[in-house]
Amino acid sequence: MLDSSIILVLNGPNLNMLGVREPDIYGRETLADIEIACREHASGRGYDIDFRQSNSEGELVGWIQEGRGKFAGVAINAAAYTHTSVALLDALSLLDVPVIEVHLSNVFARESFRHHSYISSVATGVICGFGSTSYLLALNAIIAIREKNEN
Repeated sequence: MLDSSIILVLNGPNLNMLGVREPDIYGRETLADIEIACREHASGRGYDIDFRQSNSEGELVGWIQEGRGKFAGVAINAAAYTHTSVALLDALSLLDVPVIEVHLSNVFARESFRHHSYISSVATGVICGFGSTSYLLALNAIIAIREKNEN
């Protein structure tokens, strides 16, 4: 059984522009605000967060590969790569921990190209449409799955 109490939170392209980019869709919180909320939320449950963002698909793949055997779970908002990246799908399929796909907006209420996710087929679950609370729900899911598996 994995002995880690660290959850990897990965963020894809353009999420570094939260608070500025389409605030009517994504909200006014910045990615730094979301990171703080995630750290506080996880800490209250006895977990730490490794929170990262990249606009580069290859860097995200590298981080996923580095995380094998290192994290209690992965929450990933792959942003646009959700709909295009077989590379992220392949990397995530290597993991043996809960993977929760996260979206700030309800992708199913948006353009049809956003309805398809490569990541969903290997994700333990998908959370979308709750703004930044989607991240906290993902952390809750990872922690609940881990605690259930420990019993």
